[in-house]
Amino acid sequence: MPTPDMSVWKGRVDPADGALAVRWHQRVKPLARDVPPGVALLGFACDEGVRRNQGRVGAAGGPKAIRSALTDLAWHQEQPVYDAGDVGCTGTDLEGAQKQLSQAVYESIVAGHRPLVLGGGHETSWGTYQGLVRALKEIDHHLKVGIINLDAHFDLRADKQPNSGTPFAQIAQWCREIDRLFWYMCLGISEPVNTAALFDRAKRFEVQWMLDTELDPLRPDEVFNALQKFVQMVDMLHLSIDLDVLPGSVMPAVSSPAAHGVPLSTVEAITTAILGTGRVALVDLVEFNPAIDTADGRAARTAARLAWLIAKNWPPALAEAEE
Repeated sequence: MPTPDMSVWKGRVDPADGALAVRWHQRVKPLARDVPPGVALLGFACDEGVRRNQGRVGAAGGPKAIRSALTDLAWHQEQPVYDAGDVGCTGTDLEGAQKQLSQAVYESIVAGHRPLVLGGGHETSWGTYQGLVRALKEIDHHLKVGIINLDAHFDLRADKQPNSGTPFAQIAQWCREIDRLFWYMCLGISEPVNTAALFDRAKRFEVQWMLDTELDPLRPDEVFNALQKFVQMVDMLHLSIDLDVLPGSVMPAVSSPAAHGVPLSTVEAITTAILGTGRVALVDLVEFNPAIDTADGRAARTAARLAWLIAKNWPPALAEAEE
């Protein structure tokens, strides 16, 4: 596992308010062997995939910036949170970085933790998925893994060189090669920014999706019923949240800000519902680019709020599978 830089975890202390006035920087610990199971923050400091995808680079700084925005947030949970450090990318060796990420995710899961991976571009998801599947094989190789992606884009591009737009096409191809079913649901798709070729590919891969316009305003019965049907088909979930699913006014610090997007309140409600299924084994939160954040750090605070919500509402998913 990478060595975490704990110097980021410092901030305000309120001794006058006693033991209940605790903030994240006072509770997050470095990940070590034989600690109680908890949420493990693992960074993927890489945006080589964004560069290859002709996007705006800078997401490599996302993990550190999100931690910095988390540090002073109030602690309202019982389960521990650990810092598992960052996997970096040497030069343009994206594939090598993804292998390192896969190994770190694998080690975290087999140790009993729930990895919350902070990207990085969406190339993060190829590495996280591989680590998850490898770890689950040691529990039960028959476990079916579904992916739910909150995203304005399908990320099913057919480019020969892997990048931030190809992770789920790579997963689909890998599943086909080993005769494994590909379960993929994408929520928040922006019709104007996904070509007809991408919609056609999504149909051929039997992807389930809902448009951003179908999620604003939120229609709980329709959305949550679709989620429930998808969840019932799988045993474990990989939840991926691309921050460009949010409106550009809320999340400007991504490679491709959304003209419409899905409201933060809706993203939070859907995320909480998915976590509440008890089947989420892995979450990655990707595409935050601090280099293009607003002067007041608005986007960093939004990304940190989602990380906070995930850590607070994420129950263990592997206990039932291990029995």
